[in-house]
Amino acid sequence: MATLDDHIARQLADSLRSGELQSAPSWGKPLQPSDGFEATPDELRLPYKILKDAGVVPAEVLMMQKLAKLKRRLVEATEAGDAEASAALRLQLSELRQSLALRMERLRATGKL
Repeated sequence: MATLDDHIARQLADSLRSGELQSAPSWGKPLQPSDGFEATPDELRLPYKILKDAGVVPAEVLMMQKLAKLKRRLVEATEAGDAEASAALRLQLSELRQSLALRMERLRATGKL
């Protein structure tokens, strides 16, 4: 009975014979790790890779995106002279920054959330 490794080996051999592999731009060159790979702690690389391949954005990234959105809204509210909205947005920004900082510190210290 053929294993998955045998099947992969056959597919690679077929691709090599057909010249498909040699036509790849990276043929004969070392593979470049994706952005952030080296900076990611070893124990989180596989989970984050699985999330990335599944098209799922980590919670920390979503929080950073929300921060950027809130900052833009604060600038708009400030330029419009809406003091009440500006104050509410500053509070939201402060709370989100604190939440993100605590989450990142917990991740850094323990390697898990």
